[in-house]
Amino acid sequence: MSDLTQLLRRDLPASIVVFLIAIPLSLGIAAASGAPLFAGLVAAVVGGIVAGALGGAPLQVSGPAAGLTVIVAGAVADFGFAGTAAIVAVAGIVQILLGASRLGRAALALSPAVVHGMLAGIGLVIALSQVHVLLGGAPQSSAWHNLRDLPAQIAAHHGLSAALGLLTIAILILWPRFVRVSLLPAALVAVVSVTVLAHFTGADVDRVRLPEEPLAELITPAWPDAPLREITVAVLTIALVASVESLLSAVAVDRLHDGPRADLNRELVAQGAANTVSGLLGGLPVTGVIVRSSTNVAAGARTRASAIMHGVWVAGFVLFCAGLLERIPMAVLAAVLIVVGLRLVSLAQIRTYARHRELPTYLVTALGVVAVDLLTGVALGMVTAAVLILWRLTRCEIRTVERAPGQWLVTIGGTLAFIESAKLTREFATLSAGAEVDVELHLDYLDHGAFETIRDWRESYEKAGGQVRIREVHDSWFSRATSGRLGEAKSTPRLLGSWSRWQSLDLQRRDAMAAGIAEFERTVAPLVRPHLAALARDGQSPEQLFITCADSRVVPNLITGSGPGDLFCVRNVGNLVPAHGRESSVGAAIEYAVDVLGVTTITVCGHSGCGAVLALISGAAAPGSSLHDWLSLSGTRFTDQADEERCCADNVLQQLTNLRTYPVVRAAEAAGRLRLTGMYFDIAEARMYEVDPVLGAHRPVHAPAA
Repeated sequence: MSDLTQLLRRDLPASIVVFLIAIPLSLGIAAASGAPLFAGLVAAVVGGIVAGALGGAPLQVSGPAAGLTVIVAGAVADFGFAGTAAIVAVAGIVQILLGASRLGRAALALSPAVVHGMLAGIGLVIALSQVHVLLGGAPQSSAWHNLRDLPAQIAAHHGLSAALGLLTIAILILWPRFVRVSLLPAALVAVVSVTVLAHFTGADVDRVRLPEEPLAELITPAWPDAPLREITVAVLTIALVASVESLLSAVAVDRLHDGPRADLNRELVAQGAANTVSGLLGGLPVTGVIVRSSTNVAAGARTRASAIMHGVWVAGFVLFCAGLLERIPMAVLAAVLIVVGLRLVSLAQIRTYARHRELPTYLVTALGVVAVDLLTGVALGMVTAAVLILWRLTRCEIRTVERAPGQWLVTIGGTLAFIESAKLTREFATLSAGAEVDVELHLDYLDHGAFETIRDWRESYEKAGGQVRIREVHDSWFSRATSGRLGEAKSTPRLLGSWSRWQSLDLQRRDAMAAGIAEFERTVAPLVRPHLAALARDGQSPEQLFITCADSRVVPNLITGSGPGDLFCVRNVGNLVPAHGRESSVGAAIEYAVDVLGVTTITVCGHSGCGAVLALISGAAAPGSSLHDWLSLSGTRFTDQADEERCCADNVLQQLTNLRTYPVVRAAEAAGRLRLTGMYFDIAEARMYEVDPVLGAHRPVHAPAA
C-alpha cells in the first residue's frame, strides 16, 4: 500500500474520528480547569500538530487531559490564567530537558498503583465539581466543599439544566452498548443531540462562550506575581505529572498495535515542545491522552499523520465554525466530564491491585488526592508503596508437616532474610530427632544470614542421626550460596528455562537428560500426576492439531501456554504439509486428527530464522539429498525473497493451501467443523503473530488492553 493510499484509507478517516472526540473533551476539560474555554481548543490544536509531528509514539494523540485538571485549576486560582500559561511554557522546557537527558523511562519508575490512584482521585474531584455545573450551579474550591454543598445544590431545583445533563450521561453510557459505528463516537452524539434539543426547545441555560475573534484574543502569558518557590513547585508538578501521564499513555498505546514501538525520550521532548508552544499561545497543558490515542488506533490509523490532521481539523473548526460551539449548554460539557472523571476510577484496575496486594497504595493515593491535594496524595501513595515493599522484603512463610511417622516436609516460601532466623530456628526445633526431613525452598531471595541458619541446622541435625534433603523450586538461591555465588543474577525458573539456564556445564555434558527427568519427577510430576492419570484413563481428546517446525527453539506447549492433552503435534523441518498423496507420515497424522480425534482447529506455525525457509530461498539444499527431497514437497512460492518474515508467512500460507488438498480436511471445513489458521512465532520477541490469509502479513494474536 503506497503512502498516499494509506493516508487516504487509514489516517484520514481516523483523524476525523479523533477530531470529533477532541472538541467536546477539550471544551469540558477547560471548563473543569477554571480556564477560558478557548484555551482547551488551543491545547488540542498544538497537541495534535506539534506533539504529533515531533513525537516518538506515532499513534499517540495529545491534547488537554483530565488528569491535569485539578493541578491547572489550582494554578489558575493562585496565579491567574496568564500566569498559568507562563508556568505551562516553562514546564514544557523542563520536559524537553528531561527528554534530552534520556530520562524518559525514569518517569516510569513511579509505581503504577500510585499513578492510577492519582488518576482515580483526580477523576473523583472532577466528577464532584462538575455535578454542580450539571445542576446549574458553580463548582466549589475543593472536593470536600463540593461534597458538603451537594445536598443544597440538589435542593435548588435546577430542573432544565439537570435534565439536559442527565440525558447526556444516558447517551454516553448507552450509545456504545447498542451502536458500533466508530465514526460516531458517543461524546459527539451526546453533545450534538442534546445541544440540538436545547436549541429547538429554547432552553434558558448557560452556554459555551468563545471570543468573537479567536486569533486576536489569544491570551499572552505573563510571569506570575508570586514567590519563586511557589512558581517552581507549580512548574515541576505540571512537568512531572504531564510527563508520567504521557509516557504511560505511550506504553499503553504500544500494546494496542504491532507497528513501531515508542521512543520515550523523543516523545518526552515532543510533549515539552507542545507544552511550551501551548503555554506561549495561552493554552492548557498538553499530554498524551489514552482516550484519543486508543480511538486513533481503533479507527485504523497507521502513521502520525492522523494526529497531525486531527489538530488541523480542530483549528479549522474553531476559526470558521465557532458559532456552533457557542450553542452547547455548559451542563452538557459537565456531563461529559463527569463520565470521563468516573471512568478514571477503573474497577478492573482495583481488582488487579487487590490481587497483587497493592490496593492500599492505590486507595491511599486516591483518597489523599480527594481529601487534601494532588501532591500530598502522591506523596502518601509513594510512602505507602515503600512501606509495602519493606514489609514484603521481610515476609516469609514457613510450613511444617509430618507426612508419615519419621518423615517431615518443611516448606519455606517468600523472602528469607536474617531477621527471620529466630522464627526459622523455632520451626526446626519442633522436628523430632533422627527423622527424614525434606526442606523445600520457594524463595524470591535468600540472604547469607538465613543461609547460614539453614546450613548450620542441617549439619547439627545430621550429626544427631537425622537426614536432610534440600530441594529448590523455581530458583537456586541455596545452591548458589553453597558454591559461594549468592547474590548473582536470578536464574530462569526451571519450569521455563532450558538446561543451560539451571544446570552446570559439567552436568550438561555428562547427563543433562537424566538430571532434567529427575527435576521433573521431583517438582512438576506431583502437580500434573492427577491430570495425567485422568488422561491415561479417559484417553486424549485434543482440540487442536498443531503443525510446527522441528527447530529446538520452538517449544509448542511453552509458546501456547498449553499442557498435556491440549495439542496433537506434528513437527518436521520447515513445518511442511506435503499435498495429499505425496507423503504418508504427515497425511496419516492429519487424517487421524480430523477423523478419529475430531480436532476443531489445525494450526500451521512458522517461526523467525527458519533454516528450512532460508534453504528454500537460497537453494542451499544439495540436489539428491534427503533435505532437498523433503523441501521440494513444500510447494512454496515467495513474493519477496528479500523479506525473511514475509517468506516465512508465504510458507505458512502455502501449507494451509496444501492442507486443503486432503479430502477429510475439505469435508470437515465445508461442514463448519474445522478451522485452519496460520501463525508466526518471533523467537527474539517471544511473541506469536497470526498470519493474514490475504496480505501475508502478521499481527499479534493477543494485544493486551491498556
